[in-house]
Amino acid sequence: MKVSLLRRFWVTFVATTIGLYASGCNRFRSRGSEHIPHHGGVLFAANHISGYETVLLPWAILKKQPWQMIWAPAKEELFTHPFLRWFFFSLGAFPVKRGRDVRATAVLSKLLKTEKVMLFPEGTRRPDGTLGKGNRGVGKLIYDARPAVIPVALTGLNRWHFPRLGQRGEARFGPPLDLSDLYLLDDHKETHQLIVERVMAAIAAELQKTT
Repeated sequence: MKVSLLRRFWVTFVATTIGLYASGCNRFRSRGSEHIPHHGGVLFAANHISGYETVLLPWAILKKQPWQMIWAPAKEELFTHPFLRWFFFSLGAFPVKRGRDVRATAVLSKLLKTEKVMLFPEGTRRPDGTLGKGNRGVGKLIYDARPAVIPVALTGLNRWHFPRLGQRGEARFGPPLDLSDLYLLDDHKETHQLIVERVMAAIAAELQKTT
């Protein structure tokens, strides 16, 4: 997708500003960024424990690969205020309706062919830090678009409170998943479920490395 240099600069500037607070005033760290592909469609599949990760995960990616766009679906309630709507759109977020959103799914499928997208397969936040089940629809997206899937384990952010200092948090990127055997299966719900289960198992494995 063609994105202007000005917009890429804006996204990197915002991410860096957030990063100064996250990694400078606090102790947010990232591990495994060498696993992030430089080109092609990439899905960052992460556990969902806090609202902070929606801005800190892009920082963890962009500090290693600046000038990139990190696209992300977000609940449509965030786009009701005109300024916030512009702000979130400018950073690569786009609204998703609760339940089945055919338009948003089409946008995601197109982006995943060539772009970097972050997604939380659980679909809802789990502030207690436990890992829930993944949504089968994410498996369908992966099956159709065939992006590189990077599991991401996020820890500590569910205990963050702005503007406190010295808080700890981590984003750990795992290696791209090998889903080639599942792509050989028919395009059925059972296949999509197997895919998302493998994604969640990979996130769980990365979470184990943070303990």
